Amino acid sequence: MHTDPNCIFCKIVAGQIPSRKAHEDEQLLAFHDIAPWAPVHVLIVPKQHIESLADVGDDDAELMGRMLTLAPRLMKQLGVSNGFRTLINTGKDGLQEVPHLHMHVMGGPRPWTKG
Repeated sequence: MHTDPNCIFCKIVAGQIPSRKAHEDEQLLAFHDIAPWAPVHVLIVPKQHIESLADVGDDDAELMGRMLTLAPRLMKQLGVSNGFRTLINTGKDGLQEVPHLHMHVMGGPRPWTKG
């Protein structure tokens, strides 16, 4: 599995930086955002380092499907029952702040801080 030793999300996956985990399996880690926009705000990241959605290819279709199908399960487990939002920022102009593919999943009662 490819990782980047300078990537903060790779360090979180490796356990070098603590996180409040919401889910972990062999391919994915989901953890609570440290600056949440909504009452429930988790990030789903692949354990393998992929810089952005722009770098995803046909070989990653199963991984992307796993990320998307994990989102509603997590929201249900975390008590979100009235809808949620998923967001993948891609590249500089897409406002991606961490160069490791990640999906924001946000829900809970409004108003939210952002979004």
